[in-house]
Amino acid sequence: MRADLAQQRVLVPGRSVTVEVPATSANLGPGFDCFGLALDWRERVNLAVIEDGYRIEVSGEGAAELPRDESHLIIRAVLVGLADLGVRAPGLWLSCRNTIPHARGLGSSSAAIVAGLLAAAGLAEVPARPEWLLGHANAIEGHPDNVAAAIHGGFVLAYEGRAGVTAAQSNIHPSIAAALFIPDTSVGTELARGMLPEMVPHVEAAANSGRAALLVHALASEPDLLYDASCDWLHQGYREAVMPRSYELMKSLRGQGFAAMISGAGPSVLVLGSRTDLAVLQDQQMPGFSIRLSEIGAAASIIDASTIDSGDMSRPGNQTVMETPGSGASLIEPTRSGQLRRPASQTSQVTKTHI
Repeated sequence: MRADLAQQRVLVPGRSVTVEVPATSANLGPGFDCFGLALDWRERVNLAVIEDGYRIEVSGEGAAELPRDESHLIIRAVLVGLADLGVRAPGLWLSCRNTIPHARGLGSSSAAIVAGLLAAAGLAEVPARPEWLLGHANAIEGHPDNVAAAIHGGFVLAYEGRAGVTAAQSNIHPSIAAALFIPDTSVGTELARGMLPEMVPHVEAAANSGRAALLVHALASEPDLLYDASCDWLHQGYREAVMPRSYELMKSLRGQGFAAMISGAGPSVLVLGSRTDLAVLQDQQMPGFSIRLSEIGAAASIIDASTIDSGDMSRPGNQTVMETPGSGASLIEPTRSGQLRRPASQTSQVTKTHI
């Protein structure tokens, strides 16, 4: 519950937090605006309290287009979270290297929102309750599938219940992995949503419901059914005009027997299957697409929360974060190549928290 400005606790400069959030895929074919899947592709975000203003250091994907003030999506989410927790920061320093491509259907905005909210809880030193994270993340994002997957990890089913937006975490068979075909062009979520009709034939809605139920079963216990279970009639065909290359690739992969689908609002293409089956896709040359193999990902987490000597906060650029692999990398290799480097004299109250 929000506190009046005069009642808010003011954070002391030097408080810092480091969080990791996964890339995600949504819909998974028939589970439109409901199914979400976390990928083993994680971004690391560093936030610290400074004396005033906003210092934002961003590199990597989309860095040239992103704002460097409080309108940055991570900072916006931090401010929403802090205000709700009755806490205020006199200033914030943000450092991140973006590896999730923007507007590709891989949950880049959801990762930013969840990172900001989780960081707010870490800075405020309060537990990051999943229901609190999901409520605020859904309010900011506008739909719950990607943010729910980032918050909970694994495979989730997000829905509007009696108590509001919530998510159920479902089992996923240990043999299942993912392959991602990531195009060199983007499609905005609003454009993709704008292609959808207000009504669909009842017979198509019924068919979609059956395949969505089958997909839950296939993911949990019978992966051989993934191909049939991933059929969709609600959104992919309607969006072909704004992502023709992706739609053609999806059809080509399905023609080879792979459970291929548009990832989220596109235009990336997601393929689910066994690691052995997906490994052969690395040899396929798809002009205009890079390929990335991924395990199923874990939940967002706070990996470090500490207090740094306030004198060092005048030089926030000295805090160094190692990079995660680029968008064309294979996650057969480790998902991150290093740890946060901090002189030993700066560290106190280090924690690692999973939600």
